[in-house]
Amino acid sequence: MNSKINFMLLLITALLSYFCFTPKVIEENPMSIIPKPNKIKISNGEFLISNSTKIVVADNLPEVKKTANYLISKMKMLGYVPKVKSERESKNIILLQKVEDKKYGNEGYKLSVNENKIVITGDYAGLFYGVQTLLQLLPPEVYGNKKNNGNTWEIPFVEITDAPKFKWRGMHLDVGRHFFPVKDIKKYLDFLAMHKMNVFHWHLTEDQGWRIEIKKYPKLTQIGAFRKETIIGHPSKNTSQKFDGKRYGGFYTQDEIKDVVNYAADRFITVVPEIEMPGHSVAALAAYPELSCTGGPFEVRTSWGISKDIYCAGKEKTFHFLEDVLTEVLKLFPSEYIHIGGDEAPKDRWKNCSECQARIKEEKLKDVHELQSYFIQRIEKFLNSQGRKIIGWDEILEGGLAPNATVMSWRGNTGGIAAAKEQHNVVMTPTAFCYFDYYQIQNTKNEPLAIGGYLPLKKVYSFNPVPPEIKSEEEKYIIGGQGNVWTEYMPDFKQVEYMALPRMSAMAEVLWTESSNKNYNDFKERLIKQYKRFDAMEANYFNKPTN
Repeated sequence: MNSKINFMLLLITALLSYFCFTPKVIEENPMSIIPKPNKIKISNGEFLISNSTKIVVADNLPEVKKTANYLISKMKMLGYVPKVKSERESKNIILLQKVEDKKYGNEGYKLSVNENKIVITGDYAGLFYGVQTLLQLLPPEVYGNKKNNGNTWEIPFVEITDAPKFKWRGMHLDVGRHFFPVKDIKKYLDFLAMHKMNVFHWHLTEDQGWRIEIKKYPKLTQIGAFRKETIIGHPSKNTSQKFDGKRYGGFYTQDEIKDVVNYAADRFITVVPEIEMPGHSVAALAAYPELSCTGGPFEVRTSWGISKDIYCAGKEKTFHFLEDVLTEVLKLFPSEYIHIGGDEAPKDRWKNCSECQARIKEEKLKDVHELQSYFIQRIEKFLNSQGRKIIGWDEILEGGLAPNATVMSWRGNTGGIAAAKEQHNVVMTPTAFCYFDYYQIQNTKNEPLAIGGYLPLKKVYSFNPVPPEIKSEEEKYIIGGQGNVWTEYMPDFKQVEYMALPRMSAMAEVLWTESSNKNYNDFKERLIKQYKRFDAMEANYFNKPTN
């Protein structure tokens, strides 16, 4: 009997404790923020945003005003036109305050909400990312282009302290195989911004099209930017190929490039241009065949795959040309890194080229692989002399890595591991986790044509840019990762959206959120709200049942 009485007393005590003494602060995150913040506390209560809410820019800093104006441009979609003020008020404000760099970590921020105000503090980038988090606490319509009536919106009392896990949080886009106008590029940048991604890798030159205006070499765009037709379906060695018979192409003027770079900079995104060399260069050779080993003639490629025709490494004019091109590129892109490709460059022409063989003897090189290393190192010396660094695909390891090069590891992790062990910076982007041109579902019957492969959302989310083979002292050389969007089978931007979203969301969380805070089931729950944001943006995203 006594034991029953004791049990009842304990039960009553427990119930009273639960209903009467539950603390107001809850250590969980029921909000649908992507990427997931690393530290969050939610309290009881809401801050009410209304037409009388003002945005206050502490210290009246111009760079902070840009972020404030960005926030205003979004809030207008909810029917508000908040005013920016520099003087501090005590109530009904959204305060943006710059603090010393690294207070919350590189690109970190703190967002606090109470009954009187919303306060976002951080370095310049951190303030922008804090605004991105705030936007995800607002209705999805804030991402749209249709204005709504101004209602009162409730923001829960919350304190978020957050910073990214990796320095390089990127997305790539190939505009060589298919070309997308500036409005589409800007929308792509908007997707990056909402995901707190900070690198746009712009693949601008290819065998199938040269997409950037170079004033000293006008034929690059007059000839190299257009192909006479495009292959239909997958290339096959066993059957005759079919082509659409339609001239195709386009390029970006230098003014358009500047516009995109500025648009990205306002969103704290660095645009890293890729000028492919020595391979993937047929479009350039079609315009200037004298830069090849054989002299041509060439035409801009109409099918996909790898060409044996590449820049001649034995001719001085090749390097003069590339340095001239890069000189104009450097004036357009302020990025620390310039991507020089370096992948998929067959050496067949070099083996049979007297000038390339003479170069090998002159430079005391072992073979054509060391000739490629010579090629890359020579370009690196030029870019280093201009205050820039090179980044290239992992083939630049072959024949010896250039002294200051950063490696983008795509053929699995092997190249990245080797580069990190040699104390070179690495961006991990292995095909198995990061190639968003792969199918998203195993049953591809009703899917649009893709290059092949299978990369579901769950696998992207499972990606760890730091391979287990990397020792703790080598981890600092893995500076991040990115998703790659190759566009052989993406003829329009709607297809780019379909292949990139929501896998971009998964990649963003991989690169921002600490592994201990990640959970795939929780991520899928938060995607429900993310899909509504995509709807507001009129995005054509993938949303079919997967594992």
